Amino acid sequence: MGRLAQTEGLTDIQQEILATVRTFVDKEIIPVANDLEHADEYPAQIVEGMKEMGLFGLMIPEEYGGLGESLLTYALVVEEIARGWMSVSGILNTHFIVAYMIKQHGTDEQKAHFLPAMADGEVRAAFSMSEPALGSDVAAITTKGVPSADGAEYVINGQKMWLTNGGSSTLVALLARTDLGEAAPHKNLTTFLVEKPAGFGEVAPGLTVPGKIQKMGYKGVDTTELVLSDYRIPADRILGGVPGKGFAHMMDGVEVGRVNVAARACGIAVRAFELGAAYAQQRTTFGKPIAQHQAIQFKLAEMGVKVEAAHAMMVRAAKVKDSGRRNDLEAGMAKYLAAEYCKEVVEDSFRIHGGYGYSKEYEIERLYREAPMLLIGEGTAEIQKMIIGRRLLEDYKAK
Repeated sequence: MGRLAQTEGLTDIQQEILATVRTFVDKEIIPVANDLEHADEYPAQIVEGMKEMGLFGLMIPEEYGGLGESLLTYALVVEEIARGWMSVSGILNTHFIVAYMIKQHGTDEQKAHFLPAMADGEVRAAFSMSEPALGSDVAAITTKGVPSADGAEYVINGQKMWLTNGGSSTLVALLARTDLGEAAPHKNLTTFLVEKPAGFGEVAPGLTVPGKIQKMGYKGVDTTELVLSDYRIPADRILGGVPGKGFAHMMDGVEVGRVNVAARACGIAVRAFELGAAYAQQRTTFGKPIAQHQAIQFKLAEMGVKVEAAHAMMVRAAKVKDSGRRNDLEAGMAKYLAAEYCKEVVEDSFRIHGGYGYSKEYEIERLYREAPMLLIGEGTAEIQKMIIGRRLLEDYKAK
């Protein structure tokens, strides 16, 4: 392990967790990642290993069977896993966001019902906010939940898009419109906790999970749509028990999700640097390894600086959230910078590999297809810059 992307001041427990995960990544993920990714195969054995380590309950409180760790610990674990294969960290991410939302906003009954099974990985979750025509305008959601005459149930109709874990999950946190008569559109949104069987097709009456969406990268993990046609759900499965709070719940979840995406970008960038540095010392031109050519050393230097800067910003965003403070500024900055730097570091490593970087036999080819997803996931760069700009203007308001 080199000097890049190290974190000062970790506890003995945090260091032990990270050392265990790093060993797991090196032995169980990296050797099989390319084959599984090229086959677009769900990493079932890797998921079982993560369940045994308790990673699905990393931030779930101990009283519900989890490890009760911090967002920082979780982010550093994700960074390690993404270094092995980014898709595996995606399986954790949406599960983690939903668990966090239930922990922060759920009723006592919802916490007792969901969190223990989520902690041991028996229930795995998906996060559903986007829709086919929605983009970044969350308040424009059209999926609609209407209460039954007696108020005991809601009937939901609509189509959701881009569900990571859509087929393999058994719980979906789903954002829908519930017309409460509020003038502000976002105050009419509600989060429903949808329980379902794993699988594809009509998995429950009125609830259909079409097949996997075919993607350029981010393979292995199942990304799906979700179609609801007169789907009935008990009213007590509204997150927090009160309609109209869904937008706030989802944005809280997205903040921690952006730390996760930043961590994934850091992990991919670290791996791209490792691959580029190793190849540069093995490949010989003009009588010496290309690592001894100044042009390649300059590339490696720039890559190392970007890896270090992204990691530092990701760590800060996690620490701010752990302190209980609002971290939309720090999370937006971390997600934006880490994703952009990840793309650049991967491309530089790709260039160092020369023609071999274009071959599927080399790992950098997979990373080159995975990095672009991080430019979009949990909000595009343009959305991050809007958030950053608005928050900075709040802090630096002219007197």
